[in-house]
Amino acid sequence: MYNEKVMELFRNPKNAGAIRGANAVGKAGNHACGDIIKIYMNVDKNDVITEASFKTFGCVSAIAASDITCDLVRGKTIEKALKVTNKDVVDALGGLPAQKMHCSVLAKEAIEDAVKMYRKSLAKPKKKK
Repeated sequence: MYNEKVMELFRNPKNAGAIRGANAVGKAGNHACGDIIKIYMNVDKNDVITEASFKTFGCVSAIAASDITCDLVRGKTIEKALKVTNKDVVDALGGLPAQKMHCSVLAKEAIEDAVKMYRKSLAKPKKKK
């Protein structure tokens, strides 16, 4: 059902775990299948994603898609990261079964949510000490 790359990322994800103090965190989920993806990112002052990691509750495809998505966005500006499509995720994985394509969409939605949170935090006035 899954290709070797997907299985390797599932067994040995490189980007698993939360980033303490991440300045961009996004979440996406699918209630029908139970997959939940949480993406953590650090974005620098030039809007470049310097770190990306994930925590995922879900199937093989959800974990593999989360892991590869972190690789796809790391080093990109948030504008370029927003242009990463679910097809890019699937292509980087070497394909997913048709019934698991929604996992690539969830990974993209988690990135979009993280960027939204990041932008919202920039718009908030800083508290004076």
